[in-house]
Amino acid sequence: MTRVTIIAEAGVNHNSDLNLAKSLVDVALEAGADYVKFQSFKADKLVRKDTDKAKYQSDNTGSNETQYEMLKKLELTDDMYKEIFNYGREKGISVISTAFDEESAKMLNRMGQEVFKIPSGEITNLPLLRTIGNFRKDVFLSTGMANLEEIENAIQVLEKEGVDRTRVTVLHCTSSYPVPISDVNLLAMCEMSKILRVPVGYSDHSLGISVAIGAAALGASVIEKHFTLDKYLPGPDHKASLDPDELKELVSAIRLIEDALGSKEKKITESEKWNVDLIRKSIVAKRKIKKGEPFTVENLTTKRPARGISPMMWDSLLGKISRREYEVDEFIEL
Repeated sequence: MTRVTIIAEAGVNHNSDLNLAKSLVDVALEAGADYVKFQSFKADKLVRKDTDKAKYQSDNTGSNETQYEMLKKLELTDDMYKEIFNYGREKGISVISTAFDEESAKMLNRMGQEVFKIPSGEITNLPLLRTIGNFRKDVFLSTGMANLEEIENAIQVLEKEGVDRTRVTVLHCTSSYPVPISDVNLLAMCEMSKILRVPVGYSDHSLGISVAIGAAALGASVIEKHFTLDKYLPGPDHKASLDPDELKELVSAIRLIEDALGSKEKKITESEKWNVDLIRKSIVAKRKIKKGEPFTVENLTTKRPARGISPMMWDSLLGKISRREYEVDEFIEL
């Protein structure tokens, strides 16, 4: 199996604190994630000032502020992003960020970001899709709230800008925080792979790590999961995020699943070949058998180990004449 790419989604859980952002990089690195991902936006370019917060945002922040006011407090400056990216390079983990507007996307491209994540809410944003497609880099495309037609349209926009279809990984996602298990619908991920002919992954908004592990087992090539330093920090996303220990557990479990999936070939493995003789059976004498006596269901049976005639020869052995005497449990010979 191809190695699963694990994105540790820091998002806005830095609370606009550069030191907190660097600590999130450290946690992702220690957990063994491939990427630590943030979110880049200019609130003025992302949302009207009178836009209400999503229900989960209001529930988690307990504030009457608008979505604009909340996001404005969670912005990072370009210089802060540069410092975070450089910090990741020094530490040895790839830092990327999701762009929510064209200006932020261009800033990330100037900094040399290697892969671009398009969030679910921007899948119908033609100008942003074109901007990112024009970079001609690998793309992770989240699909929360989208149907197959919208996903295909977004892929075609990227293709027209020069991004080969095989470089777009479509991430199944449910844009609810946290998502009810009944709305996860992991099988849709598998179906998208067949219909859209692209690599697929899963951006997980469920609580815990079980669903993400299940997605890896179903063949997700990318797993994205929010994490935080502390679920009780103020902010919209902390409560539905993994803590550092949970993130480490998730990465470990996915790596275990990778090994367990193996190849599609069904064969005797190295670990089990020594058990074949001891666990399979042979045809043996059920009771004493005289020379010249025919073999029947009354005088034959099957028992371990598999060091004699295979029970698959049972029918061909019945009715044959015994060439010698057999004691109970003795292997039958042809």
